Amino acid sequence: MAHRILIVDDEDDIREFIGYNLRHEGYDVYTAENGAEALEIIGSVRPHLVLLDMMMPIMDGRQTCEKIRQIPELKDTMIVFLSAVQEEQCQLDSYQAGADDYITKPVSMRVLCSRVNAIMKRLKPVENLPLNIDFDRRVVTTPQGDIPLPRKEFEILQLLLSEPGKVFTREEIFTQIWGGDVVVGDRTLDVHIRRLRRKLGDEAIVTHKGIGFKILL
Repeated sequence: MAHRILIVDDEDDIREFIGYNLRHEGYDVYTAENGAEALEIIGSVRPHLVLLDMMMPIMDGRQTCEKIRQIPELKDTMIVFLSAVQEEQCQLDSYQAGADDYITKPVSMRVLCSRVNAIMKRLKPVENLPLNIDFDRRVVTTPQGDIPLPRKEFEILQLLLSEPGKVFTREEIFTQIWGGDVVVGDRTLDVHIRRLRRKLGDEAIVTHKGIGFKILL
């Protein structure tokens, strides 16, 4: 299971370039173009690291950092500013807002990836999800014991596990689980996913906003 990184920057080319290089390093990368968008998706992504620009429209980096630090579930998330602003006071403000580090632009990708790798080494290893599935009994066996699943939850889990790491779109899940002729609201799927997370662990299933879901193994 790879560590997850959220890149927050209002410049498309920077997000794409950094994202490409970090994916090459083996990380799962998500992006947002401003602080407000980052806060919309961060709860479902639950990143291990946020790379955060300082100067952005709608909500700047410091405000975003402060908001993230108010979310209890993200208390262990590392926040690193990646900004062209080099003034000492701005850097001090970022640390006061809760940042773990501050990297100034421009920075080479080799140096940035090395800094990110060093930061990730401080985190505990990301372990594989310890699941054993009894398809006949519709039971998932975890170290904590057997977890029986209702039929739809089990079918969703079975579908996600058929191609670990693949992002299944909502349309794919609706079609394969409920059938193309059945009208099912988005909320129904979200409820099933939320129940699965409660049983399997919050990090078991990752939401790709506006696209769908994948399971991490």
